[in-house]
Amino acid sequence: MYVTMAVSTSLPATACVQLLGIFILLPVIVGHRLFHWDEKPWDPEENMTAGELITSKGYPCEEHYVTTDDGFILNLQRIPHGRHQDTTGPVILLQHGLLGSSTNFLTNLANESLAYILADHGLDVWLSNSRGNTYSRNHTHLKPWQREFWEWTWDEMARYDLPAVLDHILKITGQSQLYYVGHSQGTTIAFAEMSQNLQMQKKIKLFFALAPVGRVGHVISPLRLLAPFVHKLEVLLGLFGDYEFLPNNKFFLELANGTCREDPVICQSALFLMAGFDFKNTNMSRVPVYFAQSFCGTSTFNMLHFAQEIHSGKFQKFDYGNPAANVKHYNQRTPPEYYPGNVSLPVAIFSADRDWLADPKDVDWLTQLLPNVVLNKQLKGWNHLDFVTGMNAPKLCYTDILRLIKQHEVMI
Repeated sequence: MYVTMAVSTSLPATACVQLLGIFILLPVIVGHRLFHWDEKPWDPEENMTAGELITSKGYPCEEHYVTTDDGFILNLQRIPHGRHQDTTGPVILLQHGLLGSSTNFLTNLANESLAYILADHGLDVWLSNSRGNTYSRNHTHLKPWQREFWEWTWDEMARYDLPAVLDHILKITGQSQLYYVGHSQGTTIAFAEMSQNLQMQKKIKLFFALAPVGRVGHVISPLRLLAPFVHKLEVLLGLFGDYEFLPNNKFFLELANGTCREDPVICQSALFLMAGFDFKNTNMSRVPVYFAQSFCGTSTFNMLHFAQEIHSGKFQKFDYGNPAANVKHYNQRTPPEYYPGNVSLPVAIFSADRDWLADPKDVDWLTQLLPNVVLNKQLKGWNHLDFVTGMNAPKLCYTDILRLIKQHEVMI
């Protein structure tokens, strides 16, 4: 995977403002941490693994490992039932978004986190981790310090990760279908693969799309700052390191323990700068945990893929940079586009009007193409993160998920 081309590097005014915000916030966060070391004890959840988060709240947890056809070894967590029962009900898979992990569905309180709520309502809950994140950094023959380990994007997550995870879960549970919840990139890979894999559609009863992402031409987030450099891969690799983008490390844990506890608004602003702003819906006492658990890494190629989509305004496969390279990979000069209109299974859409990543215009484009939308709900005042951290998410979103599952189970 190699890309070389030239493109204008001029930035729109909005992007310049966002870039200025990044340069202001980062020194404030780092400087604040340097002068605040041990005033308060850490919240132990800042440094817990997904399995530890689950068991610390009294839920059972199983660790599973899935090997994809291209050799990546993915870690899954399973909550087979709730705290007050021991029977396993309908199966549901939760798939996190960009830079996230399975902990995205676990970092709120037990009565506010989607994974725990589903388990307590009798579902068999599975949480997946995409290749390259904190929990899925193993491969049958490649190592994370090798460039080849990071030469993938969400195309490969769709083509390899999702089918492997689905097949593993259905084999273990003995079921023929499951429910699927995707957040952000978790919806991207599902729409991408299901649009060209009709057999996989048959394995999903109902698809819950939280902050759905297909086309991203109207993104407001600073992710848009990468778009002018979409044809300068080596520039991006030089800026963001050897092929890995924002891995979880002690730096974020230190910030969470210091700055985020002393001034949670600073850290929440840093997160909101990417996702859109909604301070009223955040449990500020949980911000250190959110911050410590939020950045779990991906590949720079994956970030470049999203930047390409922002640049092109299309929902399409990775552009290898020149017609010859694309012909080699796709047998055509330009990357093939994905067609969400081919996704015929029932889809419930949950979006936000202040979402800087899944912009309402792009969500409308996606929703209009889908032939079987059973619910299309836009949450007013919400941003991209409220679907996993919002205090009123149980009332305004999760209750609808449970209601639709109950209706579907009665129907069948």
